[in-house]
Amino acid sequence: MFKALMVNKDAETGKTSAAVEEIGIDRLPAGNVTVAVEYSTVNYKDGLCIGPGGGLVRAYPHVPGIDFAGTVEASDDARYAPGDKVVLTGWRVGEVHWGGYAQKARVKADWLVPLPDGLDTRQAMAVGTAGFTAMLAVMALEDHGIKDGPVLVTGAAGGVGSVASAILAKLGYDVAGVTGRPETADYLRSLGVTQIVERGEINETVKRPLEAEAWGGCVDAVGGPMLARVLGQMQYGASVAAVGLAGGAGLPATVIPFLLRGVNLLGIDSVMQPYDNRLRAWTRIARDLPMDKLEAMIHPAVLSDLPDLGAAILKGQVQGRVVVDVNA
Repeated sequence: MFKALMVNKDAETGKTSAAVEEIGIDRLPAGNVTVAVEYSTVNYKDGLCIGPGGGLVRAYPHVPGIDFAGTVEASDDARYAPGDKVVLTGWRVGEVHWGGYAQKARVKADWLVPLPDGLDTRQAMAVGTAGFTAMLAVMALEDHGIKDGPVLVTGAAGGVGSVASAILAKLGYDVAGVTGRPETADYLRSLGVTQIVERGEINETVKRPLEAEAWGGCVDAVGGPMLARVLGQMQYGASVAAVGLAGGAGLPATVIPFLLRGVNLLGIDSVMQPYDNRLRAWTRIARDLPMDKLEAMIHPAVLSDLPDLGAAILKGQVQGRVVVDVNA
């Protein structure tokens, strides 16, 4: 028997509820690798899955947790042996397939990546899906060429923004962080952000399709009107790596920044990345993410904390990275 945060749905009322239960390994879904989970995280999608509406969950009962890190316990795949340390992000784990909020998980071997040297399982989940996505965004900007001048990070105090800011600062870029909470300014500076930008300065109605060239690159974790405004402020030929929809899926922009200023809009999807790119990203994380900054981002949690934390993250009340010790 092992512990899991189980989300159940009442057949009559349609309401969902989450509670820690003890279950047997026979209840795990199909897969060819069984992992003894050590840590998971709390992301926006997890908040939706735990919440009263059920969010992205397709079938109940369900174990949320869209990522995890741990040790292989059993494997029918030659690539993984008992004792191997592994990390998993994406592949609809925690949404369609049972996820990381349990002490054991069974998944397809293709979904896993060996934990690279320089990271332990706790650090890997301090990075988590948000940090993995942040690294994908930074790599995309590098692949297209970051211009001179500050690199803007929107939603800088959130999970993606925190890690993106720390990575960019470690790589030597001048980082401008957008936040709507003045109390996060010291936290952002601790990550290496050199310029604090109030959200109101960016998240305004777009009055002109082009403004003064300000940013050499951008990791946008918000979307919506903020992204539209940022596009008109990019330097000629600069790129925006867009990763988030917190501000909405609409884009009230014109084609003018793309036609007249050569701006590149790079969509980043962390769900179904090819294995080589996932391994490249995790290897870069182990090399380029300052571990002292990573520790400053961590908010520790246990399974029983998750219902409240899920609600808090949906309200934008969580700073940094929530790391869930599933065995505590």
